[in-house]
Amino acid sequence: MAQQISESELVLMKIIWKNGGTALYSLIMEELEKDQNEWKNNTVLTLLSRLVEKKFLKVNKIGRRNEYVAVVTEAEYQTMQTHSFLNKVYGGNVKNLVSTLLRQDILSADELKEIEAFWRKENE
Repeated sequence: MAQQISESELVLMKIIWKNGGTALYSLIMEELEKDQNEWKNNTVLTLLSRLVEKKFLKVNKIGRRNEYVAVVTEAEYQTMQTHSFLNKVYGGNVKNLVSTLLRQDILSADELKEIEAFWRKENE
């Protein structure tokens, strides 16, 4: 699934993921209001229907209410985006990505050691 989602669609997915992967339309609207997001109902419904079309969400009817269920977990989405970014920007070369992170002080030497320790533990 190489579908991309927009920043706006991602806002909605994050609300649904934060709620355990399912959310009623009313809860989504409440969360948007808490964040001072003033999207109109039609905007939110359009974004949700796009996410359904892209197979990131499915809809369960509960009486007259819609429950939106994440088909893709947040971890799966992060993995897809990481692979996409790595291929697009670094031609799939992880070493170049890591060296950029180190050179730009985005990743500290201590963090790199933590990652190495984690990697060793995972591969024992």
